[in-house]
Amino acid sequence: MKAFVLDRYAKKGVLRPAEVPAPSLGDDDVLVAVHAAGVNPLDAKIRDGEFKLILPYKLPLILGHDVAGVVVRVGPRVRQFKPGDDVYARADDFHIGTFAELIAVKESSLAFKPRSLTMEEAASIPLVALTAWQALVEKAQVRKGQKVFIQAGSGGLGSIAIQLAKHLGATVATTASAGNAALVQSLGADVVIDYRQQDFEDVLRDYDMVLHSQDGKALAKSLRVLQRGGQLVSVSGPPDPAFGEAIRAPGFLRMVFRLLSAGAQRRARALGIGYGFLFMRAQGSQLQEITRLIDAGAIRPVIDKVFAFDATNEAIAYVDTGRAKGKVVVKVR
Repeated sequence: MKAFVLDRYAKKGVLRPAEVPAPSLGDDDVLVAVHAAGVNPLDAKIRDGEFKLILPYKLPLILGHDVAGVVVRVGPRVRQFKPGDDVYARADDFHIGTFAELIAVKESSLAFKPRSLTMEEAASIPLVALTAWQALVEKAQVRKGQKVFIQAGSGGLGSIAIQLAKHLGATVATTASAGNAALVQSLGADVVIDYRQQDFEDVLRDYDMVLHSQDGKALAKSLRVLQRGGQLVSVSGPPDPAFGEAIRAPGFLRMVFRLLSAGAQRRARALGIGYGFLFMRAQGSQLQEITRLIDAGAIRPVIDKVFAFDATNEAIAYVDTGRAKGKVVVKVR
């Protein structure tokens, strides 16, 4: 099968198009013919070598985390899915490889594709929607009447997180350029801050939750817009000791996480605020809940560009610019 392979870590490197063997199928695996693959900043970060400690992959490696496609074959213990089913997933860490014609996905990570979406639209959903779900529903337990601040509302994660927060009944604030204000308002943002003209710290007060995806300076400011008892969930770091335990990191790495997050944890405690780092995980049952919300019209995909499979490197480079509105997708077949 054709795939795009990472041979070595390199900043702004390129993946090598190659003919590789079809993936082997475990007892609990589902072999999926890839129709479309979502492209995420995580793909570029792994390519650049930024996650070598957290995700020590063996090279060569097929990149790609999001998939939408059709079931080809199932392992002997698979019960939910059968050949011909339309499915989508965020492939598990250490089992990624959606920039290919076929991928084996764990049954527990797979969900039926929303009926209302095309394959390209479905491929844009899993990683960002699961991140939003695990931050807003699982960690922060956002409920009706609360105030939520979601950074970078026009991005892949922000565009989905705004819609989920509105569905949960929250008042939503976000940052966006003036050119993207109409987009984030159409997704449900109640307060839109033009980050080029205003500092969100001067506008927001007494928020219940912040979904942080930016740098350390924005993290410090975000803590100050929360009320006592509020929560900050960060997807951009610093990683905390709880994350080290969750991934069963070796002792030295847990110590590194403890040191990296010490300042943020200390500031949060002083303000009476909860701080947590989130590195999302694949979860088919949560994705099935998201499918229901999509088919009910509560969440819609936001896609910037669809690239041809041969242009996978160009798709990653475009995501790497940070200018995409919503998601970028590669059409495989």
